[in-house]
Amino acid sequence: MRKEANVQHNIRLVVVSVFILLLAACSSAPKQSSTAQLNPVLVQKLKSRSMPSRLPIPVDQIKASQLKDTWGASRSSGRLHEGIDIMAPRGTKVLSATDGLIADLRNNNLGGKVVWILGPGGAWHYYAHLDGHKRGLSVGDYVKKGQVIGYVGNSGNARHTAPHLHYGLYLQGKGRGAVNPYPYLR
Repeated sequence: MRKEANVQHNIRLVVVSVFILLLAACSSAPKQSSTAQLNPVLVQKLKSRSMPSRLPIPVDQIKASQLKDTWGASRSSGRLHEGIDIMAPRGTKVLSATDGLIADLRNNNLGGKVVWILGPGGAWHYYAHLDGHKRGLSVGDYVKKGQVIGYVGNSGNARHTAPHLHYGLYLQGKGRGAVNPYPYLR
């Protein structure tokens, strides 16, 4: 009887462990691996170019007068907002603010569906809370300024908010050296 109970207990542990592993793999795995697939010649060309002092608003049909500077606002877990939230209807086209390389496409708990683009000057452009990535977009693709990369949504930790694009700009590497993108978009 005791041996049978131990076997049942072990089976339950295995089933729960497999379920947790599958859940983790489905919810946070990137669609493709990150910068390892980027063409080093294109990366060097982008890094050798200067980052523009002005960038176009990365949401279709949104004017500068509609932007609100949300940089530094309080966020959950004591974080400060490292970007600007651009409000727009769900499904509105999200446009690349720069020429660059698609460096990462993924779905994560915080940003939801996200796109990272490596642009001129080695600047990293972060687009989060997307409703979806543009179909056919892949890590390593070269995009032009104004090209559609996704669609406004409220994925990730924004699922209880109005649809918007979180746009972040990082000057010291992917996720490092955040600067306020608002002045670049005005």
